[in-house]
Amino acid sequence: MKITYFRGVKTKDTKFFHSVYRLCTMWKLPSFLARTLTSGTSGLPLLPDMAEGHLPIHVNNVRSRLRDIVGASTNWRDHVQAMQERKALHTLLAKRQEDLPPRRMKDSYLEVILPLGSQPQIREKYLNVYNSVRFGRILEDLDSLGVLICYTHTKQEMQPRSPLSIVTALVDKINLHKKVVHPDCDIKFTGNVSWVGKTSMEVKMHMLQLHDGDYCPVLDATFVMVARDPENKRPAFVNPLIPESPEEEEIFKQGEMNKLKRIDFSTASLLKMAPTAEERNIVHDIFLNTLDTRTVSFRSRVLPPNSVWMEDAKLKGLQICHPQERNIFNRIFGGFLMRKAFELGWATACSCGGSRPFIVSVDDIMFQRPVEVGSLLLLSGQVCYTEKNYIQVRVHSEVYDADTREHHTTNIFHFTFISENEVPRVVPKTYGESMLYLDGKRHFAATMKEI
Repeated sequence: MKITYFRGVKTKDTKFFHSVYRLCTMWKLPSFLARTLTSGTSGLPLLPDMAEGHLPIHVNNVRSRLRDIVGASTNWRDHVQAMQERKALHTLLAKRQEDLPPRRMKDSYLEVILPLGSQPQIREKYLNVYNSVRFGRILEDLDSLGVLICYTHTKQEMQPRSPLSIVTALVDKINLHKKVVHPDCDIKFTGNVSWVGKTSMEVKMHMLQLHDGDYCPVLDATFVMVARDPENKRPAFVNPLIPESPEEEEIFKQGEMNKLKRIDFSTASLLKMAPTAEERNIVHDIFLNTLDTRTVSFRSRVLPPNSVWMEDAKLKGLQICHPQERNIFNRIFGGFLMRKAFELGWATACSCGGSRPFIVSVDDIMFQRPVEVGSLLLLSGQVCYTEKNYIQVRVHSEVYDADTREHHTTNIFHFTFISENEVPRVVPKTYGESMLYLDGKRHFAATMKEI
């Protein structure tokens, strides 16, 4: 049988090669980038210059490319030496952003192929018990791709290794267009840098799946990445981004608006500000509806019909963070944290709703502090808000230091699920639970407005 090499991938599967070739010739890109990468007066799309790096990358090669870019070792025992070697790269950092050459959106554009249809041997890693694709694995792939896109944006031709340490700071939003992702059809990820600050970059990514010869949209994702120095201690400047068309200018403006929205949402956080008058009325109505009219006591509470106390709608989990799950900087991989949080969130929604939940949206995942290898990671999933078939779940993750006996929050995750059946109404009992309820209601309202 003929052996084919494609972008460093050795395969006897000619279906994969032909599917990639068909992808290149069809070239169905997300709408904004498809128009950006076309030219000519005939109105027919032209293929971009393949020498610019627009050939699809196999999903298995993304992590290896990242290791090559930063000089990370594949052996855990060599990681200390590898990090020591990166200290010498400090001299390559720019003193000002103005010293770095500007980039275009298409300069960072990448495509990644997940050949579930043409390479069946990789399916099992992505398969769930319902014979569909595990969304947690998709989160891992999106996280790796987002980092690689940013390294592509900041790449300097004369530097074999990047002095930057680029990490995920925030998952702003992931919206899904389909409830089920098929495990036997090829998947394509596309993405590029859409906005740049001084030391941060917004990345927009899209996931599509092959059906009847066409790639159909599955999800859209917006991540925010930050660049730091070689030791991952201080911020570092990144190349500015220059929009080339009115459409790209609009995308760039949207990135700036997203930044302002995040600031406004953080400012209005219930951890900083009191609830609004309308929200206070909601909490008080819940309180009145749960009072026991027979005792006329503030302490005696009665659960309304088709409801569940918030304290009974949560699950917890523990994860030991082994070296296998480390990233290129020898901290625990952010995609792994997202996968574990999602799986606990899904189980929490399933136990509350009593039927299979489907992910609708992910939003506002803030990476507050890195998780070190060897940490004890504590995860707590809580149903915060329900409405009809929808379930809003918050997952809180923290690390436990056995020496100091201290807990430190690392992430807060927000997931919106839809259940096959109508779900019970979740009811808070304490003031703290009421704040969680209102926060969940805010995130749910923001999600519904988006989709």
